[in-house]
Amino acid sequence: MYVAVKGGERAIEASWRLLDKSRRGDPRLPELSVGQIREQLRLSVARVMTEGSVYDEELAALAIKQAAGDLVEAIFLLRAYRTTLPRFGYTQPLDSEAMVVERRISATFKDLPGGQLLGATYDYTQRLLDFSLMAEAQANGDEAGGDSSKLAAAALDAKPEAMPRVVTLLNKEGLIEQETPTPDAAEPGDLTREPLAFPANRATRLQNLARGDEGFLLAMGYATQRGYAHSHPFAGEIRFGSVSVEMELDELGEAVEIGEIDITECQMINQFAGSGEVPPTFTQGYGLAFGHSERKAMAMALVDRALRAEELGETLASPTQDIEFMLSHSDNVEASGFVQHLKLPHYVDFQAELELVRRLRAQHAAQEGQTEQAAQQAEQASTPLAPQTANGQDQQEQAA
Repeated sequence: MYVAVKGGERAIEASWRLLDKSRRGDPRLPELSVGQIREQLRLSVARVMTEGSVYDEELAALAIKQAAGDLVEAIFLLRAYRTTLPRFGYTQPLDSEAMVVERRISATFKDLPGGQLLGATYDYTQRLLDFSLMAEAQANGDEAGGDSSKLAAAALDAKPEAMPRVVTLLNKEGLIEQETPTPDAAEPGDLTREPLAFPANRATRLQNLARGDEGFLLAMGYATQRGYAHSHPFAGEIRFGSVSVEMELDELGEAVEIGEIDITECQMINQFAGSGEVPPTFTQGYGLAFGHSERKAMAMALVDRALRAEELGETLASPTQDIEFMLSHSDNVEASGFVQHLKLPHYVDFQAELELVRRLRAQHAAQEGQTEQAAQQAEQASTPLAPQTANGQDQQEQAA
């Protein structure tokens, strides 16, 4: 708080009680459970986990419930909790090529090794309100449409095998840049422990974009497609599925699998005219997010490619290519805090501004008065004397 506030404790406590009541809603309706949020609002859960930097579906669902559906507030809650957790170590890099794919599409090649997997998506829906969802589902779950439910359950149970990336097809001809780490490459920094500093390398930028606000990245990615960057992207591949997480244990001297997580990965393919050292080729933009987060991963990949403009020798002509601008304004927790701090008391600051404006207005009025008086005097001084009339001359002669 900028100004010490006394005597407001009871009012704040009353505000908490009102918040609990408002969050609960009508008590005649069943309360929404954390489990229901986790299973039925999975896209919101995925966003909160990604931008909150914590992969825990239950905690993300709890944050959503506590925030009454405000996802930015839920992200804030999850990040705050994250700071209390101990750090045991770092996992091995994820092998997303070994992903057990649930959905995988490409806009660059029609026929892919393993085929296109449409999966569960809104892409092919008609965006019409489905009023049947307003009907209360039966408790035993055996509502109508049993055949389609069985087919859906069978599709979920079937786990396809791992599929190679689409860019492998371009790699065979050397048509796309290689992004393999070199043995002497520096370890990437940890943005959750080290503050953002400039210049920022690509590893740091990707961390920042992964934690960045989806709406901001979506708008900036949209801007790159409308000409505010030298970018003509193709969705090389978008895949969603589960990957194994491995961690090296000192006691065993080797990496062991500690679990699986769901991720969404996007590789955007862009044209590159080449240079004196590099022939014309394709370059990449990359995006990765927790859970099923295609829009976020795609927007992240678009922005990542735009931020590589200086690296690739392209002209910097748009804010979407400005690394400092983009990274400094993409975090929704920081942005929300900075905007919402305006609700805190600013009485002293405003009174100072108010007194300054009053003083300036008084000076302005005084200057206007002086200017008006000077103008009147100048007008009187410049007015010529009126000539005397003939009657006036006769009167003067008679008086003489």
